[in-house]
Amino acid sequence: MIVAIDGPAGAGKSSVARGLAARLGARYLDSGAMYRCVALASIEDSTRAPAELAGALRIELGERVRLDGRDVTDAIRRPEVSARASVVAADPDVRRALVAQQRELLASGDWVAEGRDIGTVVAPDADLKIFLTASPQARARRRAEEPSAAIGERDARDAGRAASPLKAADDARVIDTTELSLEQVIEQIAVLVPSAH
Repeated sequence: MIVAIDGPAGAGKSSVARGLAARLGARYLDSGAMYRCVALASIEDSTRAPAELAGALRIELGERVRLDGRDVTDAIRRPEVSARASVVAADPDVRRALVAQQRELLASGDWVAEGRDIGTVVAPDADLKIFLTASPQARARRRAEEPSAAIGERDARDAGRAASPLKAADDARVIDTTELSLEQVIEQIAVLVPSAH
């Protein structure tokens, strides 16, 4: 079973996906962490193209994120890495490399996967597709390290990129999280899961 959760920055994808995976006893795939790893690597090694790095890096996801064996859980959340991540994510070759890795992970077992193109590109046959959204103000509050102007720029970049633009899958359920608690969002999705498989 695959539950795909997509949406823009600050809509609550990571918290919701992590909580839902725990509730369902499924594994959690944070695709954004993978792009952040490529972004961090490209900041640290400017001599190689991000696409070259994406194909060579060993990324391990779990409670902690490891990049070539090194714990980068906190490093990949720094503002400069966040900004760089949406730039490298626009590179079709980076996306190709990481989408292949994500599909390989999702090929077996039960997963809750979150990102910006899970339901449209990575797992178009997911059992349940959710697209989370929220007002720009709520999203800026949730992402305290990023001003709302930066979030707007990132949205425009993510929605306008040629490779896997941010958009809801045609068969996704759209949930506006602006006025909902984390528990309320998880509950809304959890009740949909049994009917998905």
